[in-house]
Amino acid sequence: MSSDSSTTLCAARPLSPCIQVCNIDPASSLCQGCGRTLDEIACWGSMTEAEKTPVWERLEQTGYVDALRREER
Repeated sequence: MSSDSSTTLCAARPLSPCIQVCNIDPASSLCQGCGRTLDEIACWGSMTEAEKTPVWERLEQTGYVDALRREER
């Protein structure tokens, strides 16, 4: 059953954390909308799920992406 719950978690994630609020904060170098760096944004389409996972985890931990927002997409 634990593999089903991890599959459900991944399935709940949208294709991208982008919320169409694209503004890079010069102090942090993070997008104020999605929380990714410019490099992460630029490479996102070619990243594997394994490469995206730590980015998703950081975004979830820092509050850019939460379970409710994932379910709405």
